[in-house]
Amino acid sequence: MKTDLRGPRRDAGGEGANHLNDGLRYPGPNAPYYVSTGHEIAIFETCHARRLPLMLKGPTGCGKTRFVEHMAWRLGRPLVTVACHDDLSASDLTGRYIIRGNETVWLDGPLTLAAHAGAICYLDEIIEARTDTIVVIHPLTDDRRLLPLEKTGEIVEASAGFQLVISYNPGYQHALKDLKPSTRQRFVALELDFPKPDIEADIVAHEGGVDRSIAVALVTLTNRLRELGDRGLAEVPSTRLIVATARLLGSGIPMRSACRTALLGPLTDDADLLAAMHDLVTATM
Repeated sequence: MKTDLRGPRRDAGGEGANHLNDGLRYPGPNAPYYVSTGHEIAIFETCHARRLPLMLKGPTGCGKTRFVEHMAWRLGRPLVTVACHDDLSASDLTGRYIIRGNETVWLDGPLTLAAHAGAICYLDEIIEARTDTIVVIHPLTDDRRLLPLEKTGEIVEASAGFQLVISYNPGYQHALKDLKPSTRQRFVALELDFPKPDIEADIVAHEGGVDRSIAVALVTLTNRLRELGDRGLAEVPSTRLIVATARLLGSGIPMRSACRTALLGPLTDDADLLAAMHDLVTATM
């Protein structure tokens, strides 16, 4: 006996608001905090209205995921997020048969789930996935908006409201991996970066729960640390790291300890580089 385990659907903003249901995240009443730095909101809204898939490019921790969460709330659409990795298979995205008790049941993968529900499907760090896995998204990125399920023989037509969004960091990944042109040219490309210092300070003050003067000092320090990016740092410090530092400070952790553990420690294990960054903390803060 074969059973379909797609489960009940809920309309965004209704009974399922602010709840998880079969892997779908429904928008709650409050908008995820996000500060626009350009025309990215208008571009996202236009892509959603015109059924265009979107590719977000930007450094680690610059706010790509938060931006997608904010837009899901703004558009009133459920959200499915997939963290891509080397072992991600096409079946992980589309679904598979599983044995449950005495039955063989079909379980939708996140991509199929999003297509059925008219959700936003966010593939985070898509470039980490294998090329043969990425190919499965191609029919959903053009006018067909179809997802063939090879194992069931079904062709899923994406419901209204479905949108495919992918992201990656071209800074360090481009040298090792890259998307095939046949994949890249299916997307509208939106480049994101760290906010300007005054905007970043507002974000750190809000998200970190600290006075703006402390947020400004942390952002000033971080921008000096970012200048060390060509001196051995694989990744420069992100807005995410500044917020983590601010949260430690807001909880009473001393400045030097907060910076050492939340801002500098995650960046490198190189003793000389860490010493140079500690000196910069002392000089700046």
